[in-house]
Amino acid sequence: MNKSLCAGALVLALSSFSGQADTLLGVYAGAQAWDMETTGGFSDSNSNVDFNFEDETKGSFYVALEHPVPLIPNIKLQRTGLDTNGETLLSSSMTYDGELFSANTSVNTSLDLVSTDYIAYYELFDNDLVSFDLGVNAKHLDGDIYVEAQNDATQNAAQDFSGFVPMLYSRVAVGVPFTGLGAYLEGSFLAFDDNTISDYQAAVTYGLLDNIAIDATLQLGYRQLKMELDDLDGIYTDFEFSGAFVGVEVHF
Repeated sequence: MNKSLCAGALVLALSSFSGQADTLLGVYAGAQAWDMETTGGFSDSNSNVDFNFEDETKGSFYVALEHPVPLIPNIKLQRTGLDTNGETLLSSSMTYDGELFSANTSVNTSLDLVSTDYIAYYELFDNDLVSFDLGVNAKHLDGDIYVEAQNDATQNAAQDFSGFVPMLYSRVAVGVPFTGLGAYLEGSFLAFDDNTISDYQAAVTYGLLDNIAIDATLQLGYRQLKMELDDLDGIYTDFEFSGAFVGVEVHF
């Protein structure tokens, strides 16, 4: 009898400790494989030229830290590689980094770009059925665009660019009781003068593991990142990156 009581007390204590630990501090980490299609173009003036780019499978990784301290926001860091290459027959002439590429010239293009999101947010509403987060995102874009004529490797040009873009951030998640199923919509957005950036993803989720030590969730969704930039460090863009993704998130 005493052993049973002790065992029951131990289970209750562990459950209580796990609940308190999650209330005090929660760490979320995730990784996604993104089947990314790239469309659009760029220039170093306000006359963008469209280019062809190859489809790529890219990785996205994030970690978030949540806590119950009032007024201090939760934080999330996400990093996504957006690099791709392509071959294009120019329909019109263009000047890039001082180099003139004539119409009907076939060019190789290399886009090397990384998007890093520094997000600070508040949980305005959070339970097992619905959660809603709202905050700000300082998106850092760091890239290099290289163009080379196929028939003349000496005719080439490259420009690198880097800068922060302030954005609004929000996330809404819902869960279906007793099924492990859920869904979420998450995104950041900016519209200012001639700059418009939107980065959103929507996914259905399924709980793979749920115990006192760790939770694991499978994600299947779609992501779209649109970048209409007007003179970010001398670069103008009209890019769209989009496609389906699969991911896993763990919660400690």
